[in-house]
Amino acid sequence: MIKNDHSHLNQVPNRYVFIDLIDKVAADFEQFSVMFMDVMRFSDVSAAFDQESGDNVLLQIANRIGLIFPDAYAVGRVSGDIFGVVFSNIYSEQQLRERHSRLLSYFKSPLDVNGTAFIADFNVGASIRKNADSNVNNIISLAEAALRKSKSNRHFNFTVLTDETRQNDARGLTLKADLNRALECDELELFFQPKVSFDDYQLIGGECLLRWHHPLDGTVFPGTLLQAAESYNMMNVLGYWTINAAIAAIAKLQSNDNFVPISVNLSPGQLYDPNLVPVLKDLSQKYRVPLNSLEIELTEDVVLTNSLLVKRQLDEIKALGISLSMDDFGKGYSNLSFIKDLALDAIKIDKAFILGLGDSPVNSAIIRATKIICDAKKCETFVEGVETIEQLAILKSMGITKGQGFLFSQAVPYDSFVEQVMVGNFREQINRHVTLRKEMKM
Repeated sequence: MIKNDHSHLNQVPNRYVFIDLIDKVAADFEQFSVMFMDVMRFSDVSAAFDQESGDNVLLQIANRIGLIFPDAYAVGRVSGDIFGVVFSNIYSEQQLRERHSRLLSYFKSPLDVNGTAFIADFNVGASIRKNADSNVNNIISLAEAALRKSKSNRHFNFTVLTDETRQNDARGLTLKADLNRALECDELELFFQPKVSFDDYQLIGGECLLRWHHPLDGTVFPGTLLQAAESYNMMNVLGYWTINAAIAAIAKLQSNDNFVPISVNLSPGQLYDPNLVPVLKDLSQKYRVPLNSLEIELTEDVVLTNSLLVKRQLDEIKALGISLSMDDFGKGYSNLSFIKDLALDAIKIDKAFILGLGDSPVNSAIIRATKIICDAKKCETFVEGVETIEQLAILKSMGITKGQGFLFSQAVPYDSFVEQVMVGNFREQINRHVTLRKEMKM
């Protein structure tokens, strides 16, 4: 262990000494971790006080970090207001997350700056060497990359990367090339999951879900696909492909007198694109489809932006006759004050609150509270992830009248969705479920 109680800032190991210490750890331990901590708003101290006061704050932080992490091999000052810790005995993400929590808790107690309280907060990036063959410089670079990622994240300021990330990056580059090919070679396809009225089990719409028919990996579901697109700034390209395909599907349905509204998910980045509204107008004219047949589902990320530009875009989208709904409500960090001002037609409750509904009074309370909000806003309460007759019965007893889920249908290709539209309802299917449930109780 290295001494972490210093009386002067220049006693804290600098970047070069700290890197030498990492080299020593790497020579003695196959697995270890490095954590970089950037002091947020330290410039406030520098601006308000003299350099000596700033140095005193940094010294207090360095010594506190040493107290917080007695099991650390060393603490160093990597640059002006960035500190580093190397752990020789910690090499799991969970262990590092626990230490990040410890850091936040300890620094809730303010530091004294000439009689003024300063509460230090941090952006934190960490790296883990899991493979003994991994170069020390790569581990340091990963920690720096993790810190940059934390500084750019508005919602969470802690990131962990491992030496296995390099392999994931290589896979990501392959996915990027594959995604470009997929767009050119018609490997992408929209599936449709029916939306259903609980009152009469009528099919009242469909949600588009993207599928990628990869020639080697088979069907790739949205998570991997969207991750690749987001990592390589291709979300807008993918988003516009999806909107075009959705409106084309609406046109095809309407040509056969099937006037079923279709919803698509919009990425946050598209709402900052000034071409979005013109593209929607052009597609409406191209396919001769009224845009009131289209619904756009927004993620909570959009709600949290609280951006005037986003609000203006949403107002213009609404003016085109397009419905707006908020997807996965409750999954992340829903900002109720912004929801209050957002002109939504529906709020979709995340499926996490539907699973285990019968066993969780808290889930029931959240659903009831969301319905109260929706009723006050005069917008629909919608649920996703309905899988059992029991869940359906509880939701109906709460006054929830619309939703989707495997109880009715999973997402299906266009031709299968057309067959469902032609039938028009799921009453027979629900009756079979009810009969089966009664037989199982006998």
